[in-house]
Amino acid sequence: MEIPADLIVHQTDHWILNHRLDSALPGYLMLGSRARVEAFHELPDEALLELGPLMARTQRVMERLLEPCRLYIGRYGHVPGWPIHFHCIPVYGWVEELFWRDERYRLLETFAGGEPQTATDGAELTLFVWREFCERPDPPAIQGPGRGEVIERLRAAFL
Repeated sequence: MEIPADLIVHQTDHWILNHRLDSALPGYLMLGSRARVEAFHELPDEALLELGPLMARTQRVMERLLEPCRLYIGRYGHVPGWPIHFHCIPVYGWVEELFWRDERYRLLETFAGGEPQTATDGAELTLFVWREFCERPDPPAIQGPGRGEVIERLRAAFL
């Protein structure tokens, strides 16, 4: 799949950093390999050497510009045909507040022993972001700058 140019934040010889196509959450980025491979061991050595510094720079830029309460970076997908990629998910304070106010996600407490929780973990917040900001046709209203403005700010930071 071709990534629309307006969603691309930064490119290197081996990686493309773009806003997630289907995410209404401003700043949800994907760092994907230009090589059409699905595993680390299939990447060229040059791509592997570029990956660590690029991930560190991405984290630094996102934390400085977006100021999320949490920033999750992980590899999740296993759909054939997609190159190896990483999700960079900013969790803003207002996102976590929405999570706590949504009674549907309190059902997760049942699976965690039934005691009311006062803290959550990355898996629960990631699930919330995916369901509410990526899969819903009517995602919650965002607070702060929109997706386009965030993309422009991030692009400028990578120049």
